[in-house]
Amino acid sequence: MAVERIRKDDTVIVIAGRERGKTGKVLRLLHEKNRVVIERVNMVKRHQKPRGVQSPGGIVEKEASIHLSNVLPICGRCNKPARVGRRRLENGRAARVCRRCGELMDSV
Repeated sequence: MAVERIRKDDTVIVIAGRERGKTGKVLRLLHEKNRVVIERVNMVKRHQKPRGVQSPGGIVEKEASIHLSNVLPICGRCNKPARVGRRRLENGRAARVCRRCGELMDSV
C-alpha cells in the first residue's frame, strides 16, 4: 500500500488560493481528481430541491474541494505546516515523517 501525503482526518493548512491561511480537518479525499474536501473551508452555496420531509429545499452551504497541491499537512509535534517524507519502520511498514522535525505523522 502506498503512503499518501495527506489522509482523511489530517489537519491541513491551505497555502494557495482564495482560502490561503485557513486550517481544517480533511473530510474526504477525491483520489481520481487529486482534490481534497476540508471542514469549513471553500464554502459554496448550492440550490437544493426538496426531497420529502427529512430534506427540505433551499440554499445549502457546503464545502467544495481544493486541489491537493494547495494544502500542506500540519505536524502534530512542531505544529507547523510540513512537507511529508517516508520512513520504513522496524516491522517493514512505511510511515509518514515530518520533514521539519523528523517526527512520525502516523500513529503506529
